[in-house]
Parts: sequence; structure tokens; C-alpha cells
Amino acid sequence: MCMQLRVLAVASLLAFSASAIAAPQAAKKELTPQQQRMSTCNTQATGKKGDDRKTFMSSCLKGETAAPAKQTQQQKMTSCNKDASAKSLKGAERKTFMSGCLKG
Repeated sequence: MCMQLRVLAVASLLAFSASAIAAPQAAKKELTPQQQRMSTCNTQATGKKGDDRKTFMSSCLKGETAAPAKQTQQQKMTSCNKDASAKSLKGAERKTFMSGCLKG
């Protein structure tokens, strides 16, 4: 009885392993044009959230040209930081400047 359970367990493990190996090969099939567009739009929508993302995805999937992209928060931070450094701002002045700059 114990030997039968071992054989069954090994057979199950081999069957599972074979299906796990075959799965990545099936995933490599060609994407349809709509799937390619969805992938591209999804990549471009990185960082957008909520209604902004929905609006962007809708226009992107329709093939409409998008409006110029807004600066990301990281880009704003870099730009504002350079401006504050150029003005040699320190302490409370820098904090106030950065706050206003980041709000746009």
C-alpha cells in the first residue's frame, strides 16, 4: 500500500512538472493587433491612476493622439530641486519654494 502511494505521488509530480514546462511554450503565441495595442497603451499609462488612466487608455486604444504628457512627480521633483539649488534657497525658504513648485 505504501509503495503504491509513492508511485502515485511520483506520477502526479511528473505530470505536474510536464504541464508546468509546457505552459511557457503555449504563452509565446502571437498577440492580436488589439492585444499589442493594449500592451503598448498599458506601458504608456504607467504612473497614471484613476480617471486620468481611464481617459488615457480609452483614447489610446481608439488610436487617438494623446495630449502632451504631464510631468511625472519624479520629473517635477528633479526640476524643482534644480531651480531651488540655482536660487541657493535654504531652510524654510526652500521648503516653501519646493511646496509651491511641486503643486505646479
